[in-house]
Amino acid sequence: MEYRNLGNSGLKISALSFGSWVTFVNQLNQKEATECMAYAYDQGVNFFDNAEAYASGKSEILMGKIIKKLNWDRDSFIVSSKAFWGGELPTQRGLSKKHLNDACISALKRLQVDYLDLFYCHRPDPETPIEETVFAMNDLILQGKIMYWGTSEWSSKEIVTAFKIAKKYNLRGPTMEQPQYNILFRERFEIEYKNIFKKYRIGSTIWSPLASGILTGKYQKGIPKKSRFNVKGYEWLKEEFEKNDTDKQTNILTKLKKLSDKLNITMAQLSIIWCLKNPNVSSVILGASSIKQLKENLDSINYIDLLDENKLKILT
Repeated sequence: MEYRNLGNSGLKISALSFGSWVTFVNQLNQKEATECMAYAYDQGVNFFDNAEAYASGKSEILMGKIIKKLNWDRDSFIVSSKAFWGGELPTQRGLSKKHLNDACISALKRLQVDYLDLFYCHRPDPETPIEETVFAMNDLILQGKIMYWGTSEWSSKEIVTAFKIAKKYNLRGPTMEQPQYNILFRERFEIEYKNIFKKYRIGSTIWSPLASGILTGKYQKGIPKKSRFNVKGYEWLKEEFEKNDTDKQTNILTKLKKLSDKLNITMAQLSIIWCLKNPNVSSVILGASSIKQLKENLDSINYIDLLDENKLKILT
């Protein structure tokens, strides 16, 4: 496993990490999820990603049970949560100081840990001043409840505002951003965030490196019954796929297939390596609905040197 600094912090995070979005509870039971987490950890993965919204908190409960069962040393792994969609009541949503505090306390209980290594603002909140959010996150750090805080799917303008507020009041600004990034969805990461990475040296823990499975090529023959596209509550993934099923997408998949065959690796592995090759990527979050899939994806790290600059250009 390769380890990278998370942005300008000293935290060493595994280049490949394991997340629970969609899969935990919905596709993996406790036995299967335990097998996946144990295998990932044994392969050097030290970051496990979660959120209050995943399976309405049940994903964190499941991960907490697994962490307790596996009895890992607390200083050997990184665990995260994200806050925004905590419930239906007005005080259970958004990025107010109250909700961020409540969400953090609830995540600690569900995950059965004393502190969160990473705590994200799951989405920007237009109804809460960014200043309030920055102060709230700084307070959680001072209280020892979280080590680092970050954003997810914030605009570059919103991230810059957070940094300016932090500098003005001598507070801790965001250490990382968690955006979607893959060969089909790359413009925001590579263009909008370009100056953010350069000026603030912010880290990134990217999600959906396989574009919810599209980049594996498996959907070219139809959508499998056990696909996340068919998971209740995630119908929007299928809608996005069908909306974006364009000639551009077909062209990319054709190039991926041709190059992966030439390198003797899978399309999924090539897609993950493509993400890893970006120096602004701190960690690629993998999601897997089976141990077989997880093993294939984690094995990508062993082939990273196969993709040089010339081969990268083929996929542009």
